[in-house]
Parts: sequence; C-alpha cells; structure tokens
Amino acid sequence: MKKAVPESRKADNAKTPAAETPAPSQGAASGLPAPGPGQSGTTEAVLPAEPATLTPEQLEELKTRAAKADEFWDRLLRATADFDNFKKRAARERQDAVKFGNEALMQKLIPVLDHFEMAQAAAQSAQGDTLQSLQAGLTMIQQQLKSALTEAGLEEVEASGKPFDPNLHEAVSQQETPDVPEGRVTQQLRKGYRLRERLLRPATVIVAKKPAAQP
Repeated sequence: MKKAVPESRKADNAKTPAAETPAPSQGAASGLPAPGPGQSGTTEAVLPAEPATLTPEQLEELKTRAAKADEFWDRLLRATADFDNFKKRAARERQDAVKFGNEALMQKLIPVLDHFEMAQAAAQSAQGDTLQSLQAGLTMIQQQLKSALTEAGLEEVEASGKPFDPNLHEAVSQQETPDVPEGRVTQQLRKGYRLRERLLRPATVIVAKKPAAQP
C-alpha cells in the first residue's frame, strides 16, 4: 500500500525548474578556441599605424627626386635609342666597306684602261714612225698603272742580286757560277709583290751556288 505524498511536497516539486543546458560560448559557436585563463572573451581590432606626417621640406625633396628620376629615365631611353641606331649604322658601314672597299682603286685604274684602249686602236693602224710613239704610249701607261698601284699600297719585292730569302723568294733552280756568292739570287724570273707588310706573291728566282770541284 503506497504512502500518500503530502500536498506541500508536491507544491515544492512543481516550483523547482528543470535543469537547463548551458548555452555554448561565443568561441565554440564561431569555431574559434575559447579564451584561455587570463584572456578576455572579446577580440580587439588591430588598427594600422598612422603615417608619419611629412614636413614641407621633406615633401619638396621627394618631388625633386621624382623629377630627377623622370629626367634620368628619359636620358636612358634616348641613350638606348642612340646606341641602337649606332649599331645599325656601323653594321651598314661595315657592309659598304666590304662591298665598295676597292672603289678608290678602281677610280685610279679606269684611266689606265682608257689609255690601253687608245693604244690598241693606234696599234691597229700603226705605220712607219707610229711604232715609236706606240711604244712611248705603252711606257706611259705602265708608269701610270704602277703609280696607281703604289698609291694603293702595292710594292715590288726586290730580288736580283739580293740574298735568298725564303719568306720573299721562291727558288726554282740553282745555278753554278763563280761570279755571284753562293746563296744570292742570280736571276729573277718573275716579280714578287706585297701589299704593305703582307706578301701577295713571292718572286720566282734562280739562286747561285758554288761550282763543282774539277776532278
């Protein structure tokens, strides 16, 4: 048989509220860790530092430096453009020098060709004393040609009577002779030429040697 609960006990139980579930903290709701010991639960915003105030003198100095920087940049652009133009001009002049390097020499040789043509025309109608004038004309043409080539730097290689030099002479044979010392050139068969210090063609020569002893 159950005991009867006093009415006063029922009234006290009715007044007692049910246990409430504690509300989640702000950090847990936002997914952030909860503040540790000694930390407040509020997050303070970090404000940027205020820029330093420039004096009028500093501002003027910055403007001056900016103007100089612009000036130097313009100079660099102009110098770069001038250098590119210089390289193009130098390359073009180098090509012209290779292509037209003999222009001055050709201008000197053209009159020689004219005189040769005149000499050929005179040789076809040569009669009597005309032969002597033709020889004089050919000699004049030869001197004119040698003068033009000498001005261009062409030099003859001296060989006759000189000691044999393998750097300048090409010996094709030897000649026994008691009149010329051994090792000297007795006869020059073909002239040699050089352009200033550079040898173009060695002189073809015959070199003397001592006669063989008689038995």
